[in-house]
Amino acid sequence: MEEIKKIAVRQSYGEKLAELGEINKNIVVLDADLSKSTKTDIFAKKYPERFFDMGISEQDMLATAAGFATYGKIPFVSTFAVFAAGRAYDQIRNSICYPNLNVKICATHCGITVGEDGATHQMLEDISLMRTLPNMKVMSTSDDTQTRWAVEEISKMEGPVYLRLSRLESDVIYDKNTKFQFGKGIQIGEGTDATVIATGITVKEAIKAKEELEKQGINIRVIDIHTIKPIDEEIIIKASKETKKIITIEDHNIIGGLGSAVCEVLSENAPCKVIRMGIKDTFGKSGKAEELMKYFHITKDDIITEINKA
Repeated sequence: MEEIKKIAVRQSYGEKLAELGEINKNIVVLDADLSKSTKTDIFAKKYPERFFDMGISEQDMLATAAGFATYGKIPFVSTFAVFAAGRAYDQIRNSICYPNLNVKICATHCGITVGEDGATHQMLEDISLMRTLPNMKVMSTSDDTQTRWAVEEISKMEGPVYLRLSRLESDVIYDKNTKFQFGKGIQIGEGTDATVIATGITVKEAIKAKEELEKQGINIRVIDIHTIKPIDEEIIIKASKETKKIITIEDHNIIGGLGSAVCEVLSENAPCKVIRMGIKDTFGKSGKAEELMKYFHITKDDIITEINKA
């Protein structure tokens, strides 16, 4: 049996960013004393003159990135999600989104899968914060292939983007020839018994659940939402009309995240019951990532349980 390749999407980000640095000389990278963890150190080694370690100074880093953007540079800014979206929210809102500047915020170590660092470092609110900002685009990638595509895609876009990246190694889902499209979800399977709408690290959990449910004679479809804003309304509405049950799953607070975004779409266009799986309005805990996923019920087994309830 062929072994499934695993790679952390932050590694994919760092490697792809270094590749793009050779192609586009306007790319500059800023980090807040975490370049080994965010993997921007790969870029730093290749292009030290275009890498800026701002120290533990996240608000200054985002404001400096805004300055770079006003001079035609394409700043990629990285730190942990809790510091990027949380500590520097004011600078993102007023210095980047309000003037609609071309800054790419690539935040790593999101969600409870940060693990042992605990609640203070487990950012569960960043999708909510970022998607409510005018001009901001929000992405959350599920594997190595998709992340490499996303990094290149956002380098070509104008305006601010928030790219959410997890710490944990994850299975490679897509082959290198997969064609992705910004703002368009990916449907996996044609099942009509239920639809599981997932993002980030939970996509693979949804696919595993799909495979196990098929053995029980239950056929579901999985939708990978890599672009949370603007969200793919068409694929969500279609799923609501064609399947009996809608479940969303995310490594994020169920308030304001993917589940809320899906509910907003469906309440206005195709009302139905939606079960939101995720972190239920609480802070995280310290523990191993896999154990925390079980504790907070965002694994394939939890998806199977929800579907079997019907």
